[in-house]
Amino acid sequence: MKWTHAIAVAVLAIGLAACQKPKQVQPESGQPAGSTDSSGAQTSGLDTEGGAGSGGEGAAMGTAQEQALAALKTRSVIYFEYDSSEIRAEYVQVVAAHAAYLTKFPTAKVRLEGHTDERGSREYNIGLGERRAQTVRRALQLQGVADPQVTTVSYGEERPAVEGSDEAVYAQNRRVELAYAP
Repeated sequence: MKWTHAIAVAVLAIGLAACQKPKQVQPESGQPAGSTDSSGAQTSGLDTEGGAGSGGEGAAMGTAQEQALAALKTRSVIYFEYDSSEIRAEYVQVVAAHAAYLTKFPTAKVRLEGHTDERGSREYNIGLGERRAQTVRRALQLQGVADPQVTTVSYGEERPAVEGSDEAVYAQNRRVELAYAP
């Protein structure tokens, strides 16, 4: 019953996040997003194929994709409560941003790496790390990310982000990291 409520809340939160108006990102080239092209038409700085509005050439698309990915890398970790695999409310927007990127760039691939703190047996922590990664995977898929774009792995307690044995350290180790393939 608890899982049903948690999943319902997560789906509702993800749905609400998807309905929000996207933020406009300024391109680095100096031309502001939403400027006009030579014909006077309004442009967004990106064409519908994800390339920089100059004909959608492969190099331009790579640049737009690299810029979008660079913006996501600052928000590529989702933290969890002790002994939980539920996505916390403050990370619903992070998952939504990654889902938007992955749906916009269908050739992009991400590996979800589940981690735990050092408490619990090795076997339990491997399982908990996997449940955390699978929860993020399901949240991404609910927002339209294709299954082949996402892989999961659990490291359990084996790769701590921070060494130590207090609650602040434990909190930083209970996470899923989103690692994009080059």
